[in-house]
Amino acid sequence: MINLFIADDHTMFREMLKEAISQDPELVIQDEANDGEEALQKLLKMDFDVAILDIAMPGMTGLDVLKEVIKIKPDQKVLMLSMYSEDQYAVRAFRAGAFGYITKSEATKELLNAIHKVASGGKYINSQVAEQLLFKMTQEPEAETHLELSEREYQVMQMIALGYTVKEIASGLNLSVSSISTLRTRMLKKMKMSNNVEVTQYVLKNNLLE
Repeated sequence: MINLFIADDHTMFREMLKEAISQDPELVIQDEANDGEEALQKLLKMDFDVAILDIAMPGMTGLDVLKEVIKIKPDQKVLMLSMYSEDQYAVRAFRAGAFGYITKSEATKELLNAIHKVASGGKYINSQVAEQLLFKMTQEPEAETHLELSEREYQVMQMIALGYTVKEIASGLNLSVSSISTLRTRMLKKMKMSNNVEVTQYVLKNNLLE
């Protein structure tokens, strides 16, 4: 049997996944969570063969959960679910330690195959992003500084490049202005940059806008 953990903040989508998984007698859903903080607590306390994480949960994102779990449990197999088909999200997921990445639009078709592949220790990615990912993974390391950012820092970087003010970013991400300022400071330090112009140039050069 393959014991699973599911974390997704959309109850209806989580139920859809559970229905798909129930079709395979070898798969058992051992536990679930509806946000990142709850997911992290459960993943650190219990052992699962495969953890399925939504990449864009509110608060602590799936990518942030992944990074924290891998620090403590480097062998934990994680399959990331994402609404994004853009290559940069898949790159970030695999660099953070994920074993698999599938888009939500293809989840019901690919989920069972992805779970079995990941559970066996293999890597899984759907064809929608595979070619883009291959290209990204062969780029020079110096062009991938942004992969060191947390998911929130990465979102702030993108929104700065789009011309949003700190106040507008705070409103868009449902966070305080103070929190956004802190995220911006951390992002600039990790990226070794000093202003928004440098951030914008980097984002455009590396095609990081959605």
